[in-house]
Amino acid sequence: MTDENRIDELIADLREGEMAVRRAATDELGESGEAAIAPLIDVMFESDNDVRWYAARALVRIGEPSVEPLLQAMHARENQNFRRYAMAALAGIGAPAVESLIGIIEEGDPDLRPFAAMAICKIGEPAVDSLLRMMQHPDPAMQECATLLLWKMGEPGAAEALTEALETGKP
Repeated sequence: MTDENRIDELIADLREGEMAVRRAATDELGESGEAAIAPLIDVMFESDNDVRWYAARALVRIGEPSVEPLLQAMHARENQNFRRYAMAALAGIGAPAVESLIGIIEEGDPDLRPFAAMAICKIGEPAVDSLLRMMQHPDPAMQECATLLLWKMGEPGAAEALTEALETGKP
């Protein structure tokens, strides 16, 4: 666990350091755990895309504990570049983010839905079962969205699962 002062130093390194310093800061922040999540999200919102990329990589290293804070920040902050890098982090976290991303799609927020869809496509195979279940959603728009995401993913096995679900009516 890294203390708050060290996290602040590492965040400063992300903003101003040379590439090697930024990479080392990313690694250490990623190992810092939950204490680094809020400062990393803040720096993603306030900084340029280079810094956002390093912060997103650190959040990926932290993993699952980053999912809900990232989603909350995306709802609260309307900066498109921030949202793009937050979704990239969620895609990098992978399977632990799938159900939350499906939730964003089901909410129907037109500003967040495309980001969630991109992240799900990048996650790939771990999202297939959730998308197949979404094909049974009572809302035809959600069924269509799930179908299009499965098709867009092009994931091995997704096409077969999609074809079977469409033929049998069961995910």
